[in-house]
Order: sequence, then C-alpha cells, then structure tokens
Amino acid sequence: MHSMRDPYDGRMDEIRDDSPTVRALELKQLRYLVAIVDTGSFTEAAHRLGTSQAAVSRTLSALERLLGVRLLHRTSRSVAPTTAGVRVLNRARILLSGADELVREATSGHVRLHIGHAWSAFGRRTTEFQRRWHAEHPETELRLIRHDSPTGGLAEGLCDIAVVRSPKELAPWSHALIGHERRYVAVASDDPWARRRHVRLGEIPARTLLIYRRTGTTAPDLWPEHERPAVEYTHDIDDWLADIATGRFVGITPEATVSQYRRPGVTYRPVRDADPVSVHLIWRPHDPHPATHTVIALAAALYREGGDGAKGRP
Repeated sequence: MHSMRDPYDGRMDEIRDDSPTVRALELKQLRYLVAIVDTGSFTEAAHRLGTSQAAVSRTLSALERLLGVRLLHRTSRSVAPTTAGVRVLNRARILLSGADELVREATSGHVRLHIGHAWSAFGRRTTEFQRRWHAEHPETELRLIRHDSPTGGLAEGLCDIAVVRSPKELAPWSHALIGHERRYVAVASDDPWARRRHVRLGEIPARTLLIYRRTGTTAPDLWPEHERPAVEYTHDIDDWLADIATGRFVGITPEATVSQYRRPGVTYRPVRDADPVSVHLIWRPHDPHPATHTVIALAAALYREGGDGAKGRP
C-alpha cells in the first residue's frame, strides 16, 4: 500500500473548486467517515448505514486515496481521527448538514432564513419583528444569529442577511437603510449623570470614553480633533458594560443596546445633540435570499412605527 501523508499538511486548502478531486468527492464518502467516528467502529457504522463492514472499509479507503491523507488511526480495539481526519470531519459535518437542508427545502418547500447581527439585532423591535415574521411568513423559518464580527456573520458565511450599524461595513455588500437610532451615554448607576434626563455630546470629553473596538459605533471623530475625549478600548461587550459599571469610564452606544443589554449598575441617558446611528441590512449581491426584500420592508416599517431617533430629539 502506498504511503500517505500524516498529519494533514494543508493539501485540502490548495484544491480548487473545479479540480478532479472535488468533482470526484461524494457525500456518501463523507457520511461513512462521520458514521465511523460517531459509532467508534467500522462494524457499528455498517449497522447504522445498513451496509456491510467491507463496504464501509472500501469507501473510507477510497476517500483517503482521493484526498491523499490518512484520516483514521485504526487498531483492533479503537478508531480515532488523525489530525487530518479532524479537519476533514469538521468540514464533512458542515457539508452534510447543508446537503440535508437543501433536500429538506427542495422537497418540502420550507425555507430557512438566517439574519446575523454583532449585537442587539433590531433592538427593542426584535421581538416584534420575530412575531410578525412567524405570523406573516410561516413558510420561511427565521433564525437570528449573533456573531461578534463587523459584518454580523455575513462575511463568514453564517447568515443570509445581517444587521450592521457601521457605514464602513457596507462595501462590498448590497445594502439598504432601514432606520436610525439615537445615541445614548452609558454610565455607572451612581454617576451624577445617571440622575439627569440627557447629556450633551460636548460634555463627554470631560470623561474617559470606553470604546468597543471590534463592532462598536463610536469613534473619536464624533468630536472635533482638538475636543476629543481620552479613549480606552475593549474587545468584548460584557467587559465594556462591566468596566462602565465601575464608574471609571463612560460609553456611547445606539438605542438598541439600551433595550438588549440592561445591566445592573449601568444606566443609559440620551445624548441630546449627537447624530443618530444609521441601521442597515447587508447581503451578498450575487446570491440574495428570496426573502431579502420582505425582510427589508418589515424591518423598515418597524423603525418607522417606533420612531427614527432623529437628531436633536429630547
């Protein structure tokens, strides 16, 4: 038997989508691999798949030859994935799940829609969006996915449409403006500002501003260059809230955070004279979900009904 490279050396990353290897790969081979690992033996895998042990062994060997790597460590008592096997197994599960979903949608007419967001989704409008969607579009299952990235999971392929609040993330995606949200200042609940009705943007530079760098909507350029506050950064919204609760920092955030991230020890007050935050939906321009424009219409309607957080509103 010819030798196989082990551990995995990255060959799969170099295979093009149109290569003979990809064209020869079969879902059946991936299902057999998953069954072997999940059951822990070729015998049990054959029983689960309704075939013979010899067929399972032949299929696994064919997959290893095709990929040019050994996928399993085999002894008389156990089966375990190699380093390459772990990588292939993870991808196999994703591919098989997608294939099963494709068949389910094609045969039942049932479609699934994933809307991604980095945090807060549609803010206080989120529950009403879900309720109306389920009532008006029961044929399309809605799932909200939180992914802490600037595109809310769209660039990572985790969703069909994403909610974003940063204009920097609009290119290269197709996008639509659905509304605006007021900016609020977040302060410790025993802070003197917590007893006020609102705070002005020009007062913030007297404090140290904490910015959630990864997906936040606040930047020093909200102020003229010579009037900017001292800034520190955090990389997690829970840390952002916890640090503000200590009283050492203040933060500025869109209205959606106020409803979705209520936290003991943190109080939100409107920033009266700040420009509102634009809320957009983004999606892949060449592969839009069939329900994209329906999502835009419903979300925009909810923002109109709830007010747009216009600049200067008390």
